[in-house]
Parts: sequence; C-alpha cells; structure tokens
Amino acid sequence: MEDLCNLSMRFFSDKNLCYADIPTPNEVRARIEVAVLNFLKILNSPDPAISDLPLIKRSSSNRHVSQGLLTNFSWIFLSNSICTRSLMRTNAARAFVRVWKVMEMCLQILVQEKRVTQRELFYKLLCSSPDYFTSQLQVNRTIQDVVALLRCSRYSLGIMASSRGVVAGRLLLQEPDQKVVDCTECGSSGYAISGDLNLLDKLVMKTDARYIIVVEKHAIFQRLAEDGVFNHIPSIIITAKGYPDIATRFLLHRMSRAFPELPILALVDWNPAGLAILCTFKFGSIAMGLEAYRYACNVKWLGLRGDDLQLVPDQCLVQLKPRDLQIAKSLMSLEVLQENYREELASMVRSGQRAEIEALYLHGFDYLGKYIAKKIVQGNYI
Repeated sequence: MEDLCNLSMRFFSDKNLCYADIPTPNEVRARIEVAVLNFLKILNSPDPAISDLPLIKRSSSNRHVSQGLLTNFSWIFLSNSICTRSLMRTNAARAFVRVWKVMEMCLQILVQEKRVTQRELFYKLLCSSPDYFTSQLQVNRTIQDVVALLRCSRYSLGIMASSRGVVAGRLLLQEPDQKVVDCTECGSSGYAISGDLNLLDKLVMKTDARYIIVVEKHAIFQRLAEDGVFNHIPSIIITAKGYPDIATRFLLHRMSRAFPELPILALVDWNPAGLAILCTFKFGSIAMGLEAYRYACNVKWLGLRGDDLQLVPDQCLVQLKPRDLQIAKSLMSLEVLQENYREELASMVRSGQRAEIEALYLHGFDYLGKYIAKKIVQGNYI
C-alpha cells in the first residue's frame, strides 16, 4: 500500500504538497520518540521555553488542488502553511496537551501491537485524562493534529477506521487464508466492509463487472441488491450509508486501482448534501487533512441531476433547509468543483428545492434499475 501511494505522488504537477505517508510501526514510534526528545531538549536548555508544535494548517484557506500529469483529474491536498499549538496561548494550551496525550496513547497501542477505533480511543482518553477530553470531536481533531505533526496516516498510529459500508454485486473477495466471498450471493445486506485498512489492502479482488455504482443511501442499495440489478447491469454496488467513512472510501479507491477500466458512477439525491457526498468520494476531504488524497477516485455523477426532475412529481420536491444552503456555499468555494457541478448546485439554490432518489418509485419499485440502465446506455453521466 505504501509503495503505491508514494508512487502516485510522483505524478502530480505541483510538488509543493503536504501529505501523510504510511511508515512502519517502528518508524512511527521513532517519530514520536524524536518529538518527545526535542521537547525535553528545549525544557533542559539554559534558557528553557515552551516551544510551539508546528502543524500543517487544515483550514480551507490552506486547501490546494493538484492535477495529475497524465490525467485531467484533480485531487485536494494541503500546502505548507503552518499553524501552532502552544502552552503560551490560553486558547491553544489544552489542545497542546491533548496532542501529547494522544501521542502517548498511540505509542502504547503500537508497543502492544493493537489497533483501536476512534471511539475506543475516546473512552480510553476520557478515563485517563478527563480534564482534557470531554467529547469525541476533541479526540478526532487531536488525531488529525498528531497526523499533521508526525506526517503519518492515522492507520499508522494504530487507529482503525469504523466502517458502515457494504458492497454487493459482481465481485469476488478473498481475505488472507479465508474462503472466496461471492458478493452476488450476499443478499440485500451485502458484504460488510472491514474497518481494518490493512485487511482491505490485502484483499484479493476479481470481477467481470463493467461498472461500479456508488449509492448514497443504504435503503437504495438494498433495493438494487434485492432486485439483482448487478445481473442486468454487470456492476459492483457500494454504499457508505450516507457520508462516506474512511474504510468505504479506501475500498473504492482500491477498486479504482485494481479495475481502472471500470467507470465509477454515483447515485445521490439532488441536493447539496448528495453532491457533497459525491465530491468527498471524488476529490477527498479537507477534514482528512494530510490523508485526503489517499482515498479519492474519479467518480462520475449519474443521478439524480437537474434533467431528471421531469421524472419527479412536484409534490415530491422538498424545500431546501438552512443546512442545505450552508453546504451549497461551502461547495461553491471549492476551486476543484467543475463547472457543470456548479451549474447543478446553482440550480438547486435558485429553485429552493431538492429531490430524493426515492421519488422515482412513483414509476414502480423496480424502476431504479431501468433508470440506471438507460442513463448508462446514453452515457448520461458527468
């Protein structure tokens, strides 16, 4: 996995990029120990001072888009702009301490050769350092601080991804020393995607599919799987059951590398949140900081889109909420957002309405498969 990701970095036009690599556990331990030694060295100096922790800034102002030299596709990266955590500033002092607490915990995890989820890590820190950790959000942000400080992926720190994702369709999967799983036989529940990225990286995958279909909602995934759509449209169907988790994005990214000839098509609601989900799969996420590029792949927008609204009765259109408008504003600020996506987004905002995939059931519960097939035959995806 490390070789593939590092190799991919050589094919970007801008080399002034910051990203997290995947060092071995011993290398990560060494980075933590060096950070501690440098800190102690400062404290033991003749003129001791508390130094700042230099972290790559993860705000949108430090967002950078880089295009591959051999493709027109772009990814989101972070540039070299720095922010700090310091004991000398009241508003940053607790965040400064949290970084050391999480690094200490990660060192214990690596020494014990364990892996934990972010949720497990939260409860461990809540018990050991209740004065500094009172919410899951604090833990999640501090993990990203540690990633930004050590320049290594969270998985390298022993932190495992929680997964909600499932996959079905024309895909054979084999874990090390396990039997082959035929995803056409997993029923409407699909094959549960493991949160262990190391295991996902070692999966042996085979397919005779011609498309990969990313579905926003679990209920839509279940309908398509139950109808056996992948038998009529040779395809693999995958969902993260809403906003994409890391494990589902990682597996999709792996499939895009293993089967580069297969178009990846997204079926999402016609609203800002649906487009945000698509863009997270397609470009990466600023929230992932230095790891954003590692999970991105070239996803095309199959539907719902503005030209599908003729299929949706007026009574099924729903008014946009303030949260929708906030998401739309955030998406509009993405320089990587292509023009036809901007036009769709502007159309949503102008209309003040949104449409959900389920509205197509007006035409029958088996209509979704026909809808997808028609759009694929027409090449109607962007």
